Order: sequence, then C-alpha cells, then structure tokens
Amino acid sequence: MSSPAISENLFLLYSLLMGIFITFVYDLFRVWRRVCTHNAFFISVEDILFWIFCAVSVFYLMHTQSNGTLRWFAILGALTGMFFYKKTLSSFFVNLMSGILKTILKFFGKIFKVIAKPFRFLAGKGKKVGRKMANGGRRTKGFLKKKLTACKKLLKIILCKQ
Repeated sequence: MSSPAISENLFLLYSLLMGIFITFVYDLFRVWRRVCTHNAFFISVEDILFWIFCAVSVFYLMHTQSNGTLRWFAILGALTGMFFYKKTLSSFFVNLMSGILKTILKFFGKIFKVIAKPFRFLAGKGKKVGRKMANGGRRTKGFLKKKLTACKKLLKIILCKQ
C-alpha cells in the first residue's frame, strides 16, 4: 500500500477507537449514575461535561490526524466504533461494574455503621444532657425574669417616692 492509503486507514482505525473510547467514557457515567443516584440537575451537568469532553477529543483527533479537515469516513468510523462497543461490551461492562461498586459500597457502609455505633450512642446521650440543660436554662430564665421584674418594680417605687 502507498503511504497516503496507510495514513487514511490508520486515521480510520483511530476514529474507530475514538468511538469506542467515547462510548466507554459514557458507560463510566452510566455506572456512576447507577451507584450514586442524583437529580436531573447533576445529570445535566454530567452530560454537558461529557459532550465538552467528546468535542475536545474529536477536535484533537481531527487536528492531529487530518490537519483539522473534517473527513466523513472518520465520523462514520467513530459511529461504527460506538455501535460496535454498545452492542458487544457496553451492557456487560455497566452491569458488572455497577454490581461490583454497589457491593463494595454496601460492605463499607456496614463497616462504617459498626464503627459509628459508639458515636451514635454518645450523640444520643449528649442529646439527652443537652435537653436537660435546656430545660434547666428555661427554668433559670423564668426565675431570673421574675427576680428582675420584682427589682424593677421596687426600683420604680423607690424612685417615685422621692
């Protein structure tokens, strides 16, 4: 093969790999969404970041391999790579990784629960002590208010007599 044909075939291979890589990165987002559920705002932010990443990646590939020239066979190659990965490995990868990560998080959650048990116990005791102190503070506040009101009345009486 001649040198231009080799470079064009290599460019097609790179675009196929780029399509596979982009779909793989999106699968990482899908795994993240399965493991940690979050609302529509954060999903939108993730999608915007993903599309910015895709645009930069494709631009870099086009710039380095074809001097910024848009080649339709490269886009077709990337779409073919995406389709190939999506139909073969994507669902297996997402299910496997999300299952593994959920299991790991569940295990660490149990460990954290055991470690946090004494702290929860102390927090409960501290809450009871705090309530008692607050009740005592309310009683003290009432007592002081009565005494100050009595002193204020006495002071008025003394000042008015003079």
